[in-house]
Amino acid sequence: MTSAVPPPRTDTPPEPAETAEAAETKEQRGSRRSIAAALLLGAVGAALALLASRQAWAHGTASVAGGDLSLTASGGDVTGVPAALAIVGLAALVAVFAVRRTGRVLVSLLLTLSGAGTVAAALLGAGDSAALDEKAATASGDAAATISDLSHTGWPYAAAAAGVLLLLAGLLALTYGRSWPAMSGRYERDGSPSPRKARRAPDPERPEELWKALDRGEDPTREA
Repeated sequence: MTSAVPPPRTDTPPEPAETAEAAETKEQRGSRRSIAAALLLGAVGAALALLASRQAWAHGTASVAGGDLSLTASGGDVTGVPAALAIVGLAALVAVFAVRRTGRVLVSLLLTLSGAGTVAAALLGAGDSAALDEKAATASGDAAATISDLSHTGWPYAAAAAGVLLLLAGLLALTYGRSWPAMSGRYERDGSPSPRKARRAPDPERPEELWKALDRGEDPTREA
């Protein structure tokens, strides 16, 4: 004889609390990944921009009394913008974690603009000859002297790539920065200080506690 009552189902749906916890965990993982990516992109971009600014961007020769003189212009000679914006971008990347709400958005925007400015300045300086012309005029003593046999290196494009990394870090901060934690966790969201943990009572049986009590002028053998 078969029963008309259906067997009980064993696959119970997840509780709402478990679903919310799983979603929160996924959101936290995404936040950590975006933080790690932004820090990596920003740090590498700033370091690469500073490195590229110290390297040779252009070579050429100038005609002087003794013959031809080889001259080299570094990235700092051509333009100081990439190095300056790299420092600004790195400072903005650190400041993102020190501010909240509107301040965080503004700092993230500053980081993004630093990356965009680095890209623009590097690309404009990739074909620039003004720095070498100035060096040629100084070397020859002729203000109208110009450089010849001009050639450029790939370092301006490395500086542009560094700007792209800073730009990506800024975009990550603008997109996910609201979910990032702040640098200091001493105060709660409402501004009140977080409660301190209760201090454990000293154990009178421990020798060091006895000596501390004697130093304070207390009698450790007296019962409380």
